[in-house]
Amino acid sequence: MKKYLVYFLCIALAGISVSCKNEKETVKNEPAKEESVADSQTFTINKEQSSIDWKGYKIFKSESTSHFGTMDFLEGDINVKDGKLVSGKLVIDTKSITTTDIEDKELAAKLDNHLKNSDFFDVEQFPTATFEITNVTPSEQGDYNSIIEGNMTIKGITKAVSFNANIKVDTEQVSIYTEPTDIDRTEFGVKFQLPIKDGIIKNEFTLQVAIKAFNK
Repeated sequence: MKKYLVYFLCIALAGISVSCKNEKETVKNEPAKEESVADSQTFTINKEQSSIDWKGYKIFKSESTSHFGTMDFLEGDINVKDGKLVSGKLVIDTKSITTTDIEDKELAAKLDNHLKNSDFFDVEQFPTATFEITNVTPSEQGDYNSIIEGNMTIKGITKAVSFNANIKVDTEQVSIYTEPTDIDRTEFGVKFQLPIKDGIIKNEFTLQVAIKAFNK
């Protein structure tokens, strides 16, 4: 009887030990993301030294044409820990959409207004778009040293997006220069299409971002 009592006591203690171990592991993993942000150093983007370039495409009679232009940042912070970019949030002023490839000012303004209305980005209802950096990993392939992953929000719709980028970090500033990257506009509710006789607007548009951020 004594042997059985000792046997069951050992099993109970082992079960408690395993339970405590699992509980500790779970608690340890939960706050990891918050801790990296809390311990990071914040750099604020310089709007005058940062830029967003866009390019849209249309196919007409088997020929591909394009328009391109710029948008401005409204604000943004970049977080660095141990000399590496770890997170950040960028806010884009959608009302700043500007076409730069059309020399005729009236035609350029007409395209700008169309891109800003409800057919496309509906800037009155959605005056900003955002990109929140959630993960940055080193890359040794191609011409870019990093992969930036994050959540892009356009017209209130959020999707995961990643960019290849060159990132340089020092004590005073952070520089980010991304590879031109295709974004599917239809995933963000931008689904306007021309009548077939006028050509086809491609679902993909291209974004390329250059950022300079300085230590607060």
